[in-house]
Amino acid sequence: MSQDKTHDDGFGNRAEAFEAFDDIPTNPNLDNTIGDVINRRYGRRDILKGALAVSATTALFGSTAMLAAQKAQANAASRYRFDELVSGNDEKHHIAEGYDADVLIRWGDPIFPDVSDFDPQNQSPDDQLKRFGYNNDYVGFVPLNTSNSRGVLCVNHEYTNEEVMFPGIGRQDRDGFPKMTKDLADIEMAAHGGSIIEIARGDGGKWGVVLDSVFNRRISAETEMTIDGPAAGHDRLKTSVDSTGMKVLGTINNCAGGITPWGTYLMAEENFHGYFWSDKKDADGKAILEGPEAESQKRYGVPGGWYNWGQYHDRFNIDKEPNESNRFGYIVEVDPLDPHSIPVKHTALGRFRHEGAESIVNGDGRLVVYTGDDNRFDYLYKFVTAGTVGGDKRANMQLLSDGTLYVAKFNDDGTVDWMPLIHGEGPLTAENGFNSQADVCIDARMAADLLGATPMDRPEDVEPGADGRVYVMLTNNTRRTPEQVDAANPRPESSFGHIIEITETDGDFASTKSTWNILVKCGDPAIADVGAEWHPDTSEHGWFGSPDNCAFDADGRLWISTDQGSGWGKTGKSDGLYSLETDGDLRGHSKLFFRCPVGGELCGPYFSGDGETLFLAVQHPGTDGTKDFKGFERDSTFEDPATRWPDFQEGMPPRPSVVVVTKQGGGKIAV
Repeated sequence: MSQDKTHDDGFGNRAEAFEAFDDIPTNPNLDNTIGDVINRRYGRRDILKGALAVSATTALFGSTAMLAAQKAQANAASRYRFDELVSGNDEKHHIAEGYDADVLIRWGDPIFPDVSDFDPQNQSPDDQLKRFGYNNDYVGFVPLNTSNSRGVLCVNHEYTNEEVMFPGIGRQDRDGFPKMTKDLADIEMAAHGGSIIEIARGDGGKWGVVLDSVFNRRISAETEMTIDGPAAGHDRLKTSVDSTGMKVLGTINNCAGGITPWGTYLMAEENFHGYFWSDKKDADGKAILEGPEAESQKRYGVPGGWYNWGQYHDRFNIDKEPNESNRFGYIVEVDPLDPHSIPVKHTALGRFRHEGAESIVNGDGRLVVYTGDDNRFDYLYKFVTAGTVGGDKRANMQLLSDGTLYVAKFNDDGTVDWMPLIHGEGPLTAENGFNSQADVCIDARMAADLLGATPMDRPEDVEPGADGRVYVMLTNNTRRTPEQVDAANPRPESSFGHIIEITETDGDFASTKSTWNILVKCGDPAIADVGAEWHPDTSEHGWFGSPDNCAFDADGRLWISTDQGSGWGKTGKSDGLYSLETDGDLRGHSKLFFRCPVGGELCGPYFSGDGETLFLAVQHPGTDGTKDFKGFERDSTFEDPATRWPDFQEGMPPRPSVVVVTKQGGGKIAV
């Protein structure tokens, strides 16, 4: 993306430009993608026709699927008890009948006492650090009592949209940042990171923020952090201001995440490459990469030039600090119950564009963490700790420092090989540029390239279930050609994505050999060319595109949130939350439960332990695809947004917010 040329790139906001950038793969190994594997497993001709053979349909939905296709199974009992919401797109959010969806906290709301009401016309970096940050993505809840009526909410703040965040400047990244200032950049840095807030449920069943809680904390792009694992202290992590390679300021582009069994908060650093800058550019405005980090920077897309922080802060300028980008792209662990604790970046889990970090305790006591590298044609990983989970929280917080990182290879026969990224094994040697395990961790993508991992269709959230099955959200990949389809990535030019179900052998999440199936192929099943596959009873409102985040509720049922970006115009539906059946006669059946206001993406979701509260995050409302919003049909700005959700007050821009869903009259959700 050019840093100094004024032009119209066809995108109305930074989010849409992010999406377009991810259309450009940095992976050089595209000879055996997941599409190729799916193609060989299920049959290329049937896949390209948009219809699977009988055997493939049975693999997707079970032996009853063909019968169901002939005659709808009206008597099949859904495990999700709610009346489906009607799909659509407008200025408001909507929830299924019988439920309340209340806004808990919004960008700019105070998280400490004695902080004034939010005034978007008078922002400052110091003031932003006292308030809820921007673009809330992951949401996690750590209960403080057994009744789940009080707890600590942990929320990631992924990125900022300056065109609807600041008055009078419009979108900046495509035009060389003409109206950006250091003060505005510093506000953006303060709005990144995460918010940790105590919340409580009142007598009327409604949740609220406890402003005077000792747990309340803001984490930003300048919060002091430490580094552990194989790369800690390595020369490639040292900078002019940190000769130890052990201290780093801040965390950025925190997308999904996780809560560990011992109650810590995992923040996944995703598109970190976009924050780095270079003054050395060729005639087309592309950065000229030089020096020992050039190959690595190219593979990771550094510098992205999405922000101009590097004009004001040398650490984000690769010409001045070429190692700084090596200090981002990790899983960050935070203790939400110790506001004075220093967050830790765990290099053992590898450096890439982590979408999330959902974990499960294996039968032998080791922790297994699943994470996707959210780029087209990149990989799926899992990390298995060397030690076991015990009753000592401090000891547990050392577990992510030592273990084995694996990358997935999907095979035509329906198996998965989990290949270890260990220095000295196979091609991961000095001859190939890996002099130590530190190099393997810093350049995990390049190590996975050499091992022949399967390039995927944007692997996003990955959720392990107690029964040994793991669900992988593959959002989309419009750059996959017909020649690149395979068994696990079945469609060329996939605008709608799919969901893979992995079954770990004998319920052993640390196993190195697993099996896999496709649970659903997303998109409109009524259009044959889309090639979608759902349970036949799925309604016109129930199918979805671009699965992103997912979660299990207290009863082990799977829920999916979507991120269509600017592509929602292809479906006519705003992003939302869907139930998805994974077993029985209704396997592959989906229903719509919640939908976002126009231009918003649904993130989270997270259920309280008692199943009575659901936390959802709506980020960048009023931005994505607003040119397709009937009656508006233009790009949103601070002064002229497509919606003023959730306040609907003149002069107040749209505000990313966390929404709390409860059942009217109380009780478990969808039961």
